[in-house]
Amino acid sequence: MHKDEIADLLEQKYHALITWLQVQDNEKWTQGPEGKWTTSQQALHLLQSIKPLNDILSMPRFFFKYAFGKNTRDLHDYDTIIKDYQKILKESKDYTFKSSKNMKVPKLKDKTYILNRLQVESKKLQYKTRRISDKNLDTLVLPHPLMGKMPIREILMWTAYHVEHHTKTLQKYY
Repeated sequence: MHKDEIADLLEQKYHALITWLQVQDNEKWTQGPEGKWTTSQQALHLLQSIKPLNDILSMPRFFFKYAFGKNTRDLHDYDTIIKDYQKILKESKDYTFKSSKNMKVPKLKDKTYILNRLQVESKKLQYKTRRISDKNLDTLVLPHPLMGKMPIREILMWTAYHVEHHTKTLQKYY
């Protein structure tokens, strides 16, 4: 997938999420299905996912090679990344990344802040996606908590799917 397509996909997925969250009844912000995250926790989780990605993509490129190495395998397409992620999710049902474990329930007063931050971070990621070279997208890797090291291009495609996954969950159960 070309980087402009990825940036457009990120725009589409974050726009759908933010629009849905903005029109959802405010009293549902702190509610969720029994034993599951609330709407606010879902939104916070997505913010906790995108913020570190933007932060690390702001670092000098030599850092990636030093910290994580280089890609040594063929790139996976969007569909393969999603299939692999869904398979790993099924296999590790109870796994929650450390920053999302025991997550506080953001209050209604935090809604505007979280939605604004999601929008800003989304725009930053789109900009960075368009600016990074194709070579760096394909050769530099980042660690994913469930899927291991992935080329940046794949992490960006996964990020778009991750937002879609949570948006669909919210639309279905909330």
